[in-house]
Amino acid sequence: MSQVANTYKTIIIAGGGTGGHIFPALAIAKALQQADASIHILFVGALGKMEMQKIPEAGYKIIGLPIAGFNRNALWKNWNLPFKLLQSFLKVRAIFSAYKPIAVVGVGGYSTYPVVRWAQKKGVPSFLHESNSFPGKANIWLAKKATAVFVANDLVKPAFGAANVIVSGNPIRKYLFDYTGTVAEANLFFNINSSLPTLLFVGGSLGASSINRAVQHSIALLSGKANIIWQTGSADYSACAAAAKVYANVFVAPFIKEMDTAYKAATIVVSRAGAMAVTEIVELAKPSILVPYPFATDDHQTANAKILVDAGAAWLIKDADLSANLLSQLMDLLANPALLQSASEKLKSLQRPNADSFIASYILKSIAQ
Repeated sequence: MSQVANTYKTIIIAGGGTGGHIFPALAIAKALQQADASIHILFVGALGKMEMQKIPEAGYKIIGLPIAGFNRNALWKNWNLPFKLLQSFLKVRAIFSAYKPIAVVGVGGYSTYPVVRWAQKKGVPSFLHESNSFPGKANIWLAKKATAVFVANDLVKPAFGAANVIVSGNPIRKYLFDYTGTVAEANLFFNINSSLPTLLFVGGSLGASSINRAVQHSIALLSGKANIIWQTGSADYSACAAAAKVYANVFVAPFIKEMDTAYKAATIVVSRAGAMAVTEIVELAKPSILVPYPFATDDHQTANAKILVDAGAAWLIKDADLSANLLSQLMDLLANPALLQSASEKLKSLQRPNADSFIASYILKSIAQ
């Protein structure tokens, strides 16, 4: 491992696994460098996970660890976990020796634990960002010795039970605010009817089969009332595209890069309730039907969704009830613009803008003391 030039101050950002960890990590990295041009950002992730592709695409260096999570469904597969953890700690030790970080930020994911734990062992300031409304066990353990823990909302603070917990909100992709055209122009971008309301279906970066099945089941009736922008994920794309091909006002893609335009077009969003999906819905004030992934650890997606639902700012349909209830719920909402407007206003009251710059500023002030 080559030594970083002494003119730079290295901050390591560790974690990944999902867009809900990667997008905040990238936002924090950019904010740190905007605040201090001498900051060098090094990412540490888990080999084989999506951060190993997404982080270099964003222009940052990443080093992968041979770490894996605990398999709760097939316990026998965990036989080599202690070896992977040991290998990861040895690699982290080498990384610290080569880069001499002035701080470490853990954003969640397998690689967070060994990197933040080693930082705490060596007396390097460590910071955590917990994007979900129900924290993972690793973050709870690490929080006890962390310099600060940034959380999405007030409801997650008691789970940590520590004085160093700061409500920052979740950093989101800044480009989502970039679209400057009208709603009609956003619809035209996707070659759909500029005068109809638009339903945006997203299942996370990998898609959601239950949402896709529900849309296929309802597409004939829905397309008569609204446009559809449908991000399917790669696994279901062919079947979804085949179901949509006879409808002129339906746009289907495995992944939508122009999400700023898609959100602008959207009258209602139907989405999983991952932390970043929920945060984007709040910050863009988009009325939504949230469908928590039922197998999320500790059912944290339901906890994420309930914050909006309890505020009267969104609606929740359980995954198992989706095919039976989605069509009627959407028809009711499309027929009630005043209810949608009320939800949008309530979402605005939940917004915590500029979380990335807040976190960056706090980190830099902490390590300067």
